[in-house]
Amino acid sequence: MIEFKPQITIDDGCDLVSEIHKKHPELISDIICGCEETTTGIIRLKAMEADNALKYPMIAVNDNKTKHLVDNYYGTGQSTVDGILRATNLLYAGKTFVVCGYGSCGKGVAQRATGLGANVIVTEVDPFRALQAAYDGFRVMKMADAAGIGDVFCSVTGNKNVIGMESMKKMKNGAILANSGHFDNEIDLKSLNSAASAHKEVRPFMAEYILDGKKLFVLGEGRLINLAAGEGHPSEVMSTSFCGQALSCEYGVKNKDQLPVRVLQLPETIDDQIASLQLTAMGVEIDTMTDEQKEYLNSWEEGT
Repeated sequence: MIEFKPQITIDDGCDLVSEIHKKHPELISDIICGCEETTTGIIRLKAMEADNALKYPMIAVNDNKTKHLVDNYYGTGQSTVDGILRATNLLYAGKTFVVCGYGSCGKGVAQRATGLGANVIVTEVDPFRALQAAYDGFRVMKMADAAGIGDVFCSVTGNKNVIGMESMKKMKNGAILANSGHFDNEIDLKSLNSAASAHKEVRPFMAEYILDGKKLFVLGEGRLINLAAGEGHPSEVMSTSFCGQALSCEYGVKNKDQLPVRVLQLPETIDDQIASLQLTAMGVEIDTMTDEQKEYLNSWEEGT
């Protein structure tokens, strides 16, 4: 029997990396590097790095422009709105849609919900992202204030218990709760299950909970609604993400003796290569700079 020794880990959410570091440390010596494509995964990897727990280099594919500004923004925005629609057959127009988190995913969800006629409220903990949301024309407020206003709530933060019991108690009868973050703990379902007097499935991917005499509807068991009730991102969106994963593997092999043990970012030239490949597939042509223009941008004496 031929013994297979893994060389590169390809991860989504830091699950594989965590499993190896916690339960199979004997595999680490054979691993060149790994690559991670989610925001949540990068957060966990940076926490591992800060704790000196990370034992091999990890390439942050999610930090590619062709990932978080494409997959997260366009992909999550569309597939989340689609997943909620499939689970509920909801009319977005006129509804108050609360987006929890205004990172790349939250921006995409907010923009797509707006496009369908919803009135979007954003909740945030990050001052700059909250400022961005306000400048983008959305109402920004605390979750405690948004809870009693919203018709639909969607958490896309990567954190836990973002939609907690205190908020759920304030929600109006018929409020809809969804999650499009990484794990199924963004909605505090454990507390809801304990506090609810009854719950039942009213249609596929839609459960009704009775809380203090009112109905709350949880979609997809609190799991990623774009995957639970929808089909996830379109393949043409995922192509740039998976290209980033593939080229990260190649980059790791080619530079295996030079990579420090920390969370790394792909060179911008590779990110640009991914964008160029996608443009070619789309039949889109762009301009190139002349030698004179290149020289001008790389100099400091002319134009000052």
